Amino acid sequence: MAGKSFDVVVIGAGPGGYVAAIRSSQLGLKVAIVEREHMGGICLNWGCMPTKAMLRSSEVFHLMHRAKEFGLKAENIDYDLDAVVKRSRGVAKQLNSGVGHLMKKNKVDVFMGEATLPGKGKVSVKGEKGTEELTAKSIILATGARARELPGLEADDKQVWAYKAALTPPHMPKELLVIGSGAIGIEFASFYNALGADTTVVEVMDRVLPVEDEEVSAFAKKAFEKQGMKILQKAMVKQLDRAKGKVTAHIEMGGKVEKHDFDTVISAVGIVGNVEGLGLEALGVKIDRTHVVTDEYCRTGVDGLYAIGDIAGAPWLAHKASHEGVMVAEMIAGKNKVHPVKPESIAGCTYCHPQVASVGYTEAKAKELGYKVKVGRFPFIGNGKAIALGEPEGFVKTVFDEKTGELLGAHMIGAEVTELIQGYVVGRQLETTEEDLINTVFPHPTLSEMMHESVLDAYDRVIHF
Repeated sequence: MAGKSFDVVVIGAGPGGYVAAIRSSQLGLKVAIVEREHMGGICLNWGCMPTKAMLRSSEVFHLMHRAKEFGLKAENIDYDLDAVVKRSRGVAKQLNSGVGHLMKKNKVDVFMGEATLPGKGKVSVKGEKGTEELTAKSIILATGARARELPGLEADDKQVWAYKAALTPPHMPKELLVIGSGAIGIEFASFYNALGADTTVVEVMDRVLPVEDEEVSAFAKKAFEKQGMKILQKAMVKQLDRAKGKVTAHIEMGGKVEKHDFDTVISAVGIVGNVEGLGLEALGVKIDRTHVVTDEYCRTGVDGLYAIGDIAGAPWLAHKASHEGVMVAEMIAGKNKVHPVKPESIAGCTYCHPQVASVGYTEAKAKELGYKVKVGRFPFIGNGKAIALGEPEGFVKTVFDEKTGELLGAHMIGAEVTELIQGYVVGRQLETTEEDLINTVFPHPTLSEMMHESVLDAYDRVIHF
């Protein structure tokens, strides 16, 4: 078949790729997108979205047990795991077909199949109907990442699960081991623990949620332990012995190895970029530890070839990928004012219970970078809305540069903080200072008032605590 020519070919239809395709099309470019499995990528099908649907079920289940506190009656409370999973898969399916619709609406040609780059400006797509050759002035790599597998701890999807099995569980765990306490590990631990699994989390670093501010990590650990989780820090799973109905984990702590039995293990020890089999090395693309090396504008150094999202390195977040997709599309279309993504301006959200959200530098990082800081804190217990919601546990912490009043970072743990963080994200984008935030009128009664009070606290002006 004769080759089809495009202005832009995007490889991968996750939140980086499909957004890049839409923006390119909006700017008048002729666009194709290649996807080997699911429109929407891991995020919509096996990641961010179905996990949020499942966590919502466990949150409602948790609230049902608290009915009495709210003057309500709920008896014989139970769950149907298959129905919880079915709802979650339904959410994923709806979003997946939504992306397909967006491609049609934006006149993006979709090619389902495996892509390779046989030469500069060329994409070969091997699909069910054979191979199609595409040519493009610009190619955007958005192939994402997959779960990292450690030797001996590989998933078998029966007793040892990666994210797919954890989202479509073959059974309900009774004794669950979660390896890794980053966002993915802690979200799964939170979900299964809420449904009654006896949950142990093993973290190799000295604290859970190790990328968060130390105070948030410490608060989270206490909250998780109060919910019945066992948290092992500075610990490492050395091997898993699999037998019928049980897995024996050899866990090393403080130089000693102990054996513990579980019926289910979830491995969440990070990700590796999908860089293989594309033909990148032959084109001269630099790859470092499974990630494509790019400059701040996502350029690979090979003319007309860009890489965005997880394949281009940390932070491994859908919203970062989408933003990079828009930036690259605008560069290709010749727009002059293009703003590279600043990693420290990207919020991280973890949907465990309690929720965790942050943006910018932790207090320790700000000090390490040489800033003299002013730090403010405000607890949920001092906020009327939090008390009315029955959610008095958590706090908001803000870090400012003492010299300029610049907001360097914000860190939160508690109910709905994943929605609140955006206020500080906008603030940082607008280069806000403490004065702007102090003079802003926050609506009452809302959880957002804690954000105001945390700023006031940094400048010894806190009102309600």
